[in-house]
Amino acid sequence: MYRMSSKQSEKVYSTSKRVVRQDRMMRQIIRIGGMGIIISVLGIFVFILSQVLPLFFKAEVQRVASFHQNPGALGAIGLDEWGEIPFMATANGRIAFFRSNAPSQAPEWVAPFETNNDWKFYRYLPDSQRLLYGNALGQARWIQLKFSPNFDQDQRKINFDWVMSPIFDLQKTATDPEAEEEAETGTGANPTLLDLALGGQEDGILLAALVQMGDQTQVHILPLLQEETMMGSGDLKPGNPEIISDPFPSKPRKLQVNESGNAILVALDSGEIQYFISKNHTWTKQQSFVPFQGLPNPSVASMDLLLGGASVYLTHSGGKNVVFSLLIPHGETERRWVQVKSFPDLPGAAEKFAKSLRNRAFLVTSGPHAALNYGTTEAIRWEEDFSGPLLGAALSKKYHRLALFEAPDALHLYDLIDPHPEGGWKAFFGKIWYEGAPGPEYTWQSSGGSDAFEPKLSLIPLIVGTLKGTLYAMLFAVPISLLAAVYTSQFLDPNLKKVIKPIMEIMASLPSVILGFLAALWLAPRIENAVPSLILVILVLPPTILAFGALWQKLPQTLKTKLKPGREWLLLLPMLCLFSWLAWEAGPILEKWVFTVPDPQTGGVIADFRLWWTAKTGSAFEQRNSLVVGLIMGFAVIPIVFTLAEDSLAAVPNSLRSAALALGASRWQTAFKVILPAATAGIFSAIIIGFGRAVGETMIVLMATGNTPILDFDIFSGMRTLSANLAVELPEAPFHSTLYRALFLGSLVLFLMTFGVNSIAEMMRQRIRKKFKAL
Repeated sequence: MYRMSSKQSEKVYSTSKRVVRQDRMMRQIIRIGGMGIIISVLGIFVFILSQVLPLFFKAEVQRVASFHQNPGALGAIGLDEWGEIPFMATANGRIAFFRSNAPSQAPEWVAPFETNNDWKFYRYLPDSQRLLYGNALGQARWIQLKFSPNFDQDQRKINFDWVMSPIFDLQKTATDPEAEEEAETGTGANPTLLDLALGGQEDGILLAALVQMGDQTQVHILPLLQEETMMGSGDLKPGNPEIISDPFPSKPRKLQVNESGNAILVALDSGEIQYFISKNHTWTKQQSFVPFQGLPNPSVASMDLLLGGASVYLTHSGGKNVVFSLLIPHGETERRWVQVKSFPDLPGAAEKFAKSLRNRAFLVTSGPHAALNYGTTEAIRWEEDFSGPLLGAALSKKYHRLALFEAPDALHLYDLIDPHPEGGWKAFFGKIWYEGAPGPEYTWQSSGGSDAFEPKLSLIPLIVGTLKGTLYAMLFAVPISLLAAVYTSQFLDPNLKKVIKPIMEIMASLPSVILGFLAALWLAPRIENAVPSLILVILVLPPTILAFGALWQKLPQTLKTKLKPGREWLLLLPMLCLFSWLAWEAGPILEKWVFTVPDPQTGGVIADFRLWWTAKTGSAFEQRNSLVVGLIMGFAVIPIVFTLAEDSLAAVPNSLRSAALALGASRWQTAFKVILPAATAGIFSAIIIGFGRAVGETMIVLMATGNTPILDFDIFSGMRTLSANLAVELPEAPFHSTLYRALFLGSLVLFLMTFGVNSIAEMMRQRIRKKFKAL
């Protein structure tokens, strides 16, 4: 017998150096590729996180300049649109303008009024840049400030100017030349002017005043109408004055006119606020309420409207501060003022207030304390205590600068860095009471029809919509795909399996936009009027299949052998088609028996499932609904789950199958009690991958639903998912805006949802593998 030497044996059985080098190279390539994938995923996560984190930062305030000028009796401070010209107006009508790029330069003073006058400052209106003054004669006028940029060699310089309005007498039908003479000489009536307010749009302004006439206090109202001429808009002409002379229960102290000029708020000494609206040119008291009822001395210390005029910020002398908004309460038909927000207590009464003209932010001072609040989320964006009392506050129109006047003579100008005041955990995941809503709610509404729109950026409806669409899709897809995988791997004719398996794999590659198109234009209209038929088909199919199985088991063996094993479906398929057709045709009969409602027009009874559903549940029946999404998205998920599950079932060793059959188990017992448990880990992975496919689906849910972000699991309503929201909103979102970053937050939530589910699924899969490792 021939024996190899040890050297010959080593040469025959040793691995060649070339193979070793290739093996090492491939291991390095695989390692580098794996690390590259991990780094790429982490890079995507870090990038998304970098876009999201600024949403949760607080505002930053950086001092730009300080100006020192003692104005005497300060009326108000303000800023131009660009935040480069802070100014302060005195109580007697003098105005000082400062330049932020020259803080050491003396201010430029203007004096629109004569030196000796009895005009008194009442309020500054930042939206129209008006300084409102009144006198002891019950007359009013304003100084209109105008700012314009001028460019010289790419250097911008802001120029300022002012225009004095005519004198408007709140007790006369029109202004006349005698009014100015009365203002200068002091002749005429001698009412006491308690407060002045101005509201309305440019084409129609409402001037209102609290006037004390002896022992009685009245609200005098003067509409100012824009005169139209051949050359365009002309001067403001006063209309007929009106008086609210209803006796007040206590003395009125404060007055506010809304931005539309059709409503007035009057605060009384007793703490009561009375709300008047104009209906058919008549002022009617709509509501009375006491915002600080139950507190000692409930008198309102300050009353200021937020952007849009539908919310009012109220403070108490003890520091309590709240926001009331106009809304229609449940069960009522008229809008009323209801408390919707409450902020942390101030050190005392709010003394100065400045609202943002871009959002619901507002700046408030109390003694030496200043706070920048955001009205929607009740968040304090910034706060600081100063060494002296703060006598003035202002915000720029662009919400990028603020100014504070610190007693006795310091006017401070700051850069305001707060690009996302609408952000925060509560804005995206909390329940918020929005303006006009009857209660706190989760709402996504990123845009509106006016500059005063309040963005609603809750992600909860989108998360619920994502889970809702996924749930209905998986309910439809998982049973069908798993049962099909079991039948295909264990019972189907191997020759047919070679055809069926590739077809299912090709189905997985169908473009989702095609499926969405079919769902929206073909499936949804057909299901809309045939829900009872669909219900009957779903109820009839399982009993039909079970009945066929029971009948097949009772057939004589001689008959069974005539059909090749794995071809039983040839008998089942016609039976399913027949009973499905019968069930579908019986749908209208079921609708006439069960789903009937009274006809509101004729009083008779009509059969209509859509009306019946709305009457019974209170939810609208929408054509493009979750049922349509579940069917068509389930159709997209079925091939994925089927293919992976069938591979797992087919990978179970034949020895297990043979052993079970040898011990007397039937084919079904073998499939469900031996093969299925052994393939559980792979089947579970298939379901999770299908879940990931459904969660991330975009085009189907975008086209097959109403794409409305609502918060319910109603099967006949629509939805909006996180992925569909990205597709709809991102093209229109301004770069680095709050909406832009909120969409990235939605993508981060979607990323974490799928990552979390996959991580939990992997841990469960490992446990399942250990459990069935012995098999």
